[in-house]
Amino acid sequence: MNKLFKKRQANFLVQLLVLAGLMFGIHSYLNYHFASEVDLFFPLWHIYLFHIITVVIVYTLINYRESIGKTEVFNAFILGMLLKMILTMVFLLPWILSKPEQKGYDLANFFVPYFIFLTFEVYTITKLLQKK
Repeated sequence: MNKLFKKRQANFLVQLLVLAGLMFGIHSYLNYHFASEVDLFFPLWHIYLFHIITVVIVYTLINYRESIGKTEVFNAFILGMLLKMILTMVFLLPWILSKPEQKGYDLANFFVPYFIFLTFEVYTITKLLQKK
């Protein structure tokens, strides 16, 4: 691995963990004060761990391809997004099959962080590719 790849990866991981920690703290606080009586299917830490892992996979794929000199990373990005969608369906499959009584809280608990992490991921990948 070259130094540039490692440096970008380390910076990204620090930013991601800070964002995830901040979001997890706020999300836990809001759930504790406004939805403490609701039984959630997935614990909050499962959701955040899933999002962190999928974002790291996609960013690492793009960062690696860019660091070895591949200029066409669009296909890798689309492949990463497709993989992320498939993993999301696999992650949510137990919840979908359980036919939950209340759907709103579980959906919001998953998809609000999903879109925030997706926004962060697209922003950092765009920033990475614009530096050329």
